[in-house]
Amino acid sequence: MSGAAGRPDAVVVGSGPNGLAAALRLSAAGLRVQVVERADRPGGGMRTEQLTRPGYLHDVCSTVQPMAAAGPFFREFDLASRGVRLVQPEICYAHPLDGGRAAVSRRSLEETAAGLGADGPAYRRLFQPLVEHGTDVVDFFLTSQLRRPPTKSIAQVVKFALTGLPNVRSLARRHFDTQEGQALIAGAAAHGMLDLARPLTASLGLMLGMLAHHVGWPLIEGGSQRLADAMVAALEEQGGEVVTGHEVTDLREFDGVPAVLFDTTPRAFVAMAGDRVNQGYRRWVARYKHGPGVFKIDWVLSEPVPWTNPEVRRSGTIHLAGTLEETMAGEAAPAAGRVTDKPYVLAVQPTVVDRTRAPDGGHIFWAYVHVPHGSDVDMTEAIENQVERFAPGFRDTVVERATKNAVQMEAWNPNHVGGDISNGEASFTQMLARPVPRWNTYKTPIRGRYLASAATPPGPAVHGQCGDNAARVALREVFGMRSTPPLRPANGGAPDSFRHGAVSE
Repeated sequence: MSGAAGRPDAVVVGSGPNGLAAALRLSAAGLRVQVVERADRPGGGMRTEQLTRPGYLHDVCSTVQPMAAAGPFFREFDLASRGVRLVQPEICYAHPLDGGRAAVSRRSLEETAAGLGADGPAYRRLFQPLVEHGTDVVDFFLTSQLRRPPTKSIAQVVKFALTGLPNVRSLARRHFDTQEGQALIAGAAAHGMLDLARPLTASLGLMLGMLAHHVGWPLIEGGSQRLADAMVAALEEQGGEVVTGHEVTDLREFDGVPAVLFDTTPRAFVAMAGDRVNQGYRRWVARYKHGPGVFKIDWVLSEPVPWTNPEVRRSGTIHLAGTLEETMAGEAAPAAGRVTDKPYVLAVQPTVVDRTRAPDGGHIFWAYVHVPHGSDVDMTEAIENQVERFAPGFRDTVVERATKNAVQMEAWNPNHVGGDISNGEASFTQMLARPVPRWNTYKTPIRGRYLASAATPPGPAVHGQCGDNAARVALREVFGMRSTPPLRPANGGAPDSFRHGAVSE
């Protein structure tokens, strides 16, 4: 272990998935690493809490984890060897429509296409090449920062990029004729928290749709906190340290530490840095835009949600909005600073696939809607009306509910500015230059100080890649390491022993 006694070689501020990924990569290089976290427990958006009643485990933010199953960092980390079990719902996601209809995405591409009727052949043509080259597609967009051309599955990566450039309405109408086909891809795209009429929204519908058939849309058995705890345990086994309950307000706290990485918002970093950052960088960070917030409800139910369509009852994730046009209208409102009484509702029913989340006979269910940035509006009635629309009698199953508006979401995690759980709008321009327009977006004007949060490429989702990418830059620039050390394996296993077969079906 290098470094003076008691002083770390590297510090990571923030213990979300990106901060912990950065710490693990630095630790694998033999560095003495300390993680500093403001909250009283690590995990950031991966925290699981008993928000309602004892024994009922609610993921406060992140819960469905296709990127943790697909991304290169977690493949190398090897979830199964760390005791993290991914559980797969029978149906990845569903999009109910009026009249008891629903479009559903299954693990099987063929079965999904078959369920779309007349749109089945078009769905197969769109997704099959991407699914067959899924690992290469994911790895390119998570690790290249779009700074270099692809070297694997070049045709498929280029096809994905070109197909994903327009808005999702253009993609949906070009490829699909039925309400089911159009709604299925629009519902996935709406995870991006953008007005769906904007460019690049097609790309998220493509990526999430492809991941359903590539690795599924799994949940972590016992709650997302299990993943954070496994990462902390791995770091501590390697001699690293996680300090909780400590808020960093001044960079001078780390004078003498060669490398400090920040799993924070860009503005939080600038506030800590004070006059150490130049005015040009400060101005660019001031222009960095945060998107809509979220209003979230966690329920305890007496029985499963009584969806009209029986297939929806077996789905892990449900998109509640209706048709393509309704989905787009639901997302246009918060992007324009308005609330709507017919929002796009993103819902998850964890106890469909994970009975450890509630005591015997209990059920949990959560949903959120996108709201204007910083909104304190209570959206409970609008959300429950959308659920009732497709599951009459739902309110009769509600035993208890807990809510968080956008203001409260930021108070719970300061990275969620204005309730924006993406740490910055995922618009076309901000995905190309995130958070500032410079070639190496992880670097700051201060030597040895790097941004490593979802405000850097490749952006939001639980993939750890923002932190891993930033750590690789720090290892090269600060510590002179020309090659990146592999993560240390658990229990003597091979570092790359992840297999899709290790994911529970």
